Amino acid sequence: MTTTANETSLKVPVDVRFSPTGRPLAIRHDGRLWVITEEPLHWFERDSWWQTRTNAPVGIGNIVDIEFWRVQVKLSSNSALRTFLLRREPASTQWLLDAITDAG
Repeated sequence: MTTTANETSLKVPVDVRFSPTGRPLAIRHDGRLWVITEEPLHWFERDSWWQTRTNAPVGIGNIVDIEFWRVQVKLSSNSALRTFLLRREPASTQWLLDAITDAG
């Protein structure tokens, strides 16, 4: 799947490489390695699990925190700067690319 700038609600699975401290370093998307060039922005939002799921299994762990990273990435030193919005649902290990926008 090829994406373009300003495309929203992608929800495409991506591989994210993290540093030992938990900071994202690079993202593999669409067969390419995007390197993070600036300090990323990290936050959590709450999921309304009672509206999206009929039950919450005992012992599943955190089912309400949706994790986000907003990162600026490049393919190479002379390529255009893009902003990726990454999302990870509660109790999931898979990162999703939520949106790509032009950084400028």
